[in-house]
Amino acid sequence: MRVLLLTILILTSTKLYSSADEPIVLPINHWASQKLLIKIVGNKIEQLGYKVDYLPMNSTLELGALRKGLIHFQVELWQSHDDGPFMKAVSKGYVEDMGLHSAIGREDWWYPAYVKELCPGLPQWQALKKCSAIFSRQGSGSKGVYFTGPWNYRDAELIRALELNFTIERLENTQLLWQELRVAEKNIQPIILLNWQPNWVDVRIKGDFVEFPEFEKSCEQDPAWGVNKEMTFDCGNPKVTLIKKAAWPGLKKRWPCVYQLLKKVNLTTEMIAEASALYGIDKKTEQQAITAWLAKFSDQSQDWLSFTCPKNFLGNSPQS
Repeated sequence: MRVLLLTILILTSTKLYSSADEPIVLPINHWASQKLLIKIVGNKIEQLGYKVDYLPMNSTLELGALRKGLIHFQVELWQSHDDGPFMKAVSKGYVEDMGLHSAIGREDWWYPAYVKELCPGLPQWQALKKCSAIFSRQGSGSKGVYFTGPWNYRDAELIRALELNFTIERLENTQLLWQELRVAEKNIQPIILLNWQPNWVDVRIKGDFVEFPEFEKSCEQDPAWGVNKEMTFDCGNPKVTLIKKAAWPGLKKRWPCVYQLLKKVNLTTEMIAEASALYGIDKKTEQQAITAWLAKFSDQSQDWLSFTCPKNFLGNSPQS
């Protein structure tokens, strides 16, 4: 119901923020690092004297919400393709690109380090042809099971194009995906699943991505490209995923001080991974996770406030 109402709002809202006491609205997505980091940045905004509200939101809806001003910025937006929805929205002026984080992401098939001994040849993808059976589960026969979430990473096309003896187990959410990983790791059971960096796995479980043929645009468009001359998608995902900040186009004019803060926010791989671990895996409360994260990254987060606000802005100066 919440998603339905939000969709209606995105399609119909024409409200512009003009009131001095209007809250800055920030999205809460479904993955742990974003949930925690958006609250940490929100706390910094409150230190400037502004009111902050939070809106739970599917990440697929946030570009429309940013365009309409229903939310005002996103601190963790993942961009795998330079011609994807985000860049199209930026090129049309619907959303403002607020810059890159130092952290660089990657999203693809992944396995724990102990699996390498059980499947010689990893991380090269050809090894999966010889040892798919070790990844089988009840009901899958000799087929290996690849665990993923409710997202379309064209895994079925990849499996067909590379003729891998795998089936896909699509789980409903991230929590179930991590549960499969933790159970497998505890029992030293072979598992292969969708993973992305940075997240909690970086700082809790050693492992590697499968090295598929490197992504090129032709892989998606030209069957003659790559190892399978009759099918497309015979390659992995792009190895570099940019992690960006994005804003409602009216942010700079409406809240220039908050705009400057967002420009200063810079997250490293470790900062994102630790946020994911503290809040998503260690099961700390939100406040406990925020306190632990700020204790570890105090200097970096304090630097976000090292700027001078315009004299006529509403709120307190970063130095006060």
